[in-house]
Amino acid sequence: MDLTQGTKEEKNSRAKKMMLWFGIISLIMSFAGWTSAFVVSSSRPDWLKDFVLPNAFIVSTVVIIISSLTFILAKRALKRGNQKATSLWLFATLILGIIFIFYQFSGFQQIIDLGYNFTGPTSNVTMSYIYLIAIVHILHVVVGLICLLVVIYNHFKQKYNVTSMLGFELAATFWHFIDILWVYLFLFLYFVR
Repeated sequence: MDLTQGTKEEKNSRAKKMMLWFGIISLIMSFAGWTSAFVVSSSRPDWLKDFVLPNAFIVSTVVIIISSLTFILAKRALKRGNQKATSLWLFATLILGIIFIFYQFSGFQQIIDLGYNFTGPTSNVTMSYIYLIAIVHILHVVVGLICLLVVIYNHFKQKYNVTSMLGFELAATFWHFIDILWVYLFLFLYFVR
């Protein structure tokens, strides 16, 4: 397919989708670097081999998976022209995103309660990596929440319909990416010692 062909809207759509995927690829590379550094650092003598991830991280993982499902349901409702259901599922996704962040911070508190801070004399390199990886992911969830708020605003302005869903689709793609990314990070941190 020739990328220069099509209407102005089609070209605009392709360009925005391509920019999003470039961003996603760069995020994958960044997190791959951090998880690689985690593996390399695990040979250090001060590395914690027997740490257990906080239970709050398990809850947050379930919450973020459910949030992807609610975003899918919002998109289906929009395609059917059901504005009320679309609004309901978008708000559910937003609330679940906020709950995810709450449980992430609860997990940090559980780590602190074990005696490990991010920095300082009570820090540990293992836990510092966990803090770093989770905090950077949380920042991307915050970006996802901002995108979601823009989608909700545009939805109430009735800017989306079956033939015009670009902003909605871009936000959904990013949201699903950060959800899948957290599931990967959780499984990585859970199984890699």
